[in-house]
Amino acid sequence: MEILSLNQISPDQVVFLQWGIIRITATLLYTWLIMAILILGSWLVTRNISSSLHTTRWQNLLEVVVSTIRDQIKEISHDDPGHYLSFIGTLFLFVGLSNLLLIVPGYVAPTSSLTTTAALAICVFFAVPLYGITRQGILHYVKEYFQPTFIFFPFHVMGEVTRTLALAVRLFGNMMSHDKVIAILLAVTPLFFPIVMHALGLLIGLVQAYIFAILAMVYIASATQAHEEKDGKGN
Repeated sequence: MEILSLNQISPDQVVFLQWGIIRITATLLYTWLIMAILILGSWLVTRNISSSLHTTRWQNLLEVVVSTIRDQIKEISHDDPGHYLSFIGTLFLFVGLSNLLLIVPGYVAPTSSLTTTAALAICVFFAVPLYGITRQGILHYVKEYFQPTFIFFPFHVMGEVTRTLALAVRLFGNMMSHDKVIAILLAVTPLFFPIVMHALGLLIGLVQAYIFAILAMVYIASATQAHEEKDGKGN
């Protein structure tokens, strides 16, 4: 089994299996692994969920995570967090688990691949207008792109594209650079210092998951609130 080396920038370059045009890369394999862990973990934690005072530790942990995500969403959107919890929560858990599993030897985070971060950013790109249209209607949402005049339409579209690109590149750059720095330290320094850096990297990975989810929520909130503010002023 191949492990990401110093001359390999992306886990896309690590191929576990190739059959014709079908390639199973580290990015694909570990993405499937993370999805499997999230699905199985969700089922195991919620299969015996209880509303009583006596709950399991896993349910307590789940409630803390969900409550924290809900509070953050409500603080940003000033709206019912239930509308956005599934999407934003999934983004946070996927990116966070991807980064936390770096503690496992031989594991390569899918978030250190630009294909993964671009896919996540594209999900946000489509989620923004979907939430905006759902809350405001398609005519009101599209009208915003022509404000204050129709000349600004291409600039609004360009802004949507560039912030999606920035979202993908930011996460990719941080995670890819972390992997490379750890690999270099393991090659040239004693054991203790890389371990400290690795622990710090896990914290950075959680911070990156938080930032990605928060930015996604900010973009969605801006799409759903812009028209509400204008309607309020008009009234």
